[in-house]
Formats: sequence, C-alpha cells, structure tokens
Amino acid sequence: MPDLFPADFRLERRTANGVTLNVRYDTTSNAARPALLLLHGFPQTHAIWHKAAARLRERFTLVMPDLRGYGDSDKPRGPPDHSAYSKRTMALD
Repeated sequence: MPDLFPADFRLERRTANGVTLNVRYDTTSNAARPALLLLHGFPQTHAIWHKAAARLRERFTLVMPDLRGYGDSDKPRGPPDHSAYSKRTMALD
C-alpha cells in the first residue's frame, strides 16, 4: 500500500509504558505551532488522518500514534480481565 502522507511526515517506532508504538509525526515542527495529538478510533490506525493532516499542519505540529494493539504497534498479551487494553492503560502509553 502506498504511503498516503507527505514525505516530511516521519514514521517511527517509539517505546512507552513497556510497549513499542508506531508513531507518525510532522518533521516540520515549529515552536509557534502547538502540538496536536491525533488518536484513532476502533478499528482504525493513524492512517485515517492522512486527508486532514495537510490542513491541520498549517496550525499544529501533528503526532499520530497507532494505539497498542492496532496497526504496527505492539499487541501485548494481557491478563484475562483485558486490563492491558483498558483506556487507562492506553492513556498511559
């Protein structure tokens, strides 16, 4: 599948809270633009933001992760109560 984001949006893997997340971010950051964290829903990935990213970057520095369990982010095994995928745990990521 072709990359739908402009070339200056970098895709990296970053570790947080014991898992490695797939993160796309705007490399044209500017201190005058506040950061904007774009989170996807179920069952999407960060790729849902590809159309909005070009316009949003005019006012914000964008950070778009794949939440744990989605896309190329880690999919850790967890206890039977599924707490490894609770909203609280994903917010810590």
